[in-house]
Amino acid sequence: MSEWQREWPAPAKINLFLHVVGRRADGYHLLQTVFRFLDFGDSLRFEPRSDGRIVSATALPGVAPETDLTVRAAAALRAATGVTHGVTLHLDKRVPMGGGLGGGSSDAATTLMVLNRLWRTGLDSKALQHIGLALGADVPIFIHGRAAFAEGVGERFADVSLTPAWYLILTPAVAVPTLEIFRSPRLCRDTPAIAPGDWRPGLGHNDLEAVACELYPEVARHLDWLRQHGDARMSGSGACCFVEFAQEQSARAALASLPADMRGFVARGLDRHPLAII
Repeated sequence: MSEWQREWPAPAKINLFLHVVGRRADGYHLLQTVFRFLDFGDSLRFEPRSDGRIVSATALPGVAPETDLTVRAAAALRAATGVTHGVTLHLDKRVPMGGGLGGGSSDAATTLMVLNRLWRTGLDSKALQHIGLALGADVPIFIHGRAAFAEGVGERFADVSLTPAWYLILTPAVAVPTLEIFRSPRLCRDTPAIAPGDWRPGLGHNDLEAVACELYPEVARHLDWLRQHGDARMSGSGACCFVEFAQEQSARAALASLPADMRGFVARGLDRHPLAII
């Protein structure tokens, strides 16, 4: 099968914790977090065009074509390398939008990594991460490609070793705008920083969770239900929430007991992105 005919994965992520440790003069928040990928996500297919245009074949609700992250990623790679190729982007969307699972960022990262290969532009991981950071703070981690402790605005990484785990992820039927959470005057912005080497699984919390729960009671309701199964947390700026299990069977048993008005899925944690550049 030609690489132009392949389906390329764009895995979701969860934040095992997320602390806001400060704020830069330009308004960007300084974060500490641990990213872990999931064996669940979107997929993309790329079709060459002879007219030099970059076109998305997938209309996303509430997303204008010119703001589509896959289109912007393709255009950014082309601008950075001087190539003039066109492409049609086909996206199979599974990750909930506005859920804190990094779907749009992962789509952009896969677009950068795959078109770098298909267009033979020859950029290394660091160069692709630099392009990706201009698209969104979470894009670089997907290009970095390994579970990592992240700092800064999310662009400085220290790889971490995590134990095998399965996650029950709940998907409340609300989309939480990231900017709304970060702009809230109630957001804690002074959690003491920790050294990457001092972090251990289970340590920390999500500073964004309290604000999201206050603004979106459905997030709080889903977290309350999950807590009967362990240390439940919100991922990113929400709305999705998760709890960890050591065994797949236990995670699926919990999913089977989910109330009829809640939705979720079970996914295995990954330590490496399937497209990670070595």
